[in-house]
Amino acid sequence: MLNKLFIFVLFIFFSVTSVFAGEIKFVQVTDVHFTVKSKYTADVLKATVKDINEQPNISFVVFTGDNIDSSHEQNLEEFLKIVKKLNVPYYIILGNHDVFKTNGISKQRYYEIVRKYNFFSRQNKRNFVLKKGEFVFIGLDGAKETIPGPGGFYRVATLDWLDKQLTKNKRRKVVIMQHFPILPPSDLKSHRVYQPENYYAVLNKHNNVIAIISGHYHMNKEKMENGIYHISSPSLAAVTNPYKIIDIVTTKGFSPMIYTQIREVDFH
Repeated sequence: MLNKLFIFVLFIFFSVTSVFAGEIKFVQVTDVHFTVKSKYTADVLKATVKDINEQPNISFVVFTGDNIDSSHEQNLEEFLKIVKKLNVPYYIILGNHDVFKTNGISKQRYYEIVRKYNFFSRQNKRNFVLKKGEFVFIGLDGAKETIPGPGGFYRVATLDWLDKQLTKNKRRKVVIMQHFPILPPSDLKSHRVYQPENYYAVLNKHNNVIAIISGHYHMNKEKMENGIYHISSPSLAAVTNPYKIIDIVTTKGFSPMIYTQIREVDFH
């Protein structure tokens, strides 16, 4: 099976106190919108897991939200039964379709279910820090569980926690993974983050964030802003069933580089 491959290369001019050499390759899958009512979503997800397992040197997979189409335990259970067949650790971030405390799954219950199937990482928090060599990956939750809606909201407590993590890892290169982008890839106002200036205020205090990886808009767009590469990725549920391979390379004496590849899953 030969999948189409699109490659985007970005040279990042980035200054930190210490310079080191390192490389890491990982996968982002976003907006799967899995539902037990659709055989199609199951077939696509199974084919995606198989294709990821065939890729060399993948360190981990991150699902950046809207993993299920509606907040019901059966959808999540069946989703996890498929993704647990990945050969590498995987991590789960919440989107606006994933949680609904009063008529679906609360955030606490969501991760209780995730822990049952996630044998590699045993992820137990919606905000988490993942250290891989010289890189630090931060999973950040912006989903609302009480009154769900398409807009994201990064709470004050969440941003305070982010600030502390960036301070602790000030000599490392940091990648933030989330569902809701703070730099919107389109003019769709309903999907915007509430009070993004609060998030930017935290970023402006630090110089170690090299990328923010998001989903939500079902669009592929990548843009540099103030030294941070904002990566917005398309939905796996799209017609071509895309997911993204991200490769970050740092070489001593040179600026870091980020390579992104979109793979289209052929499951027929």
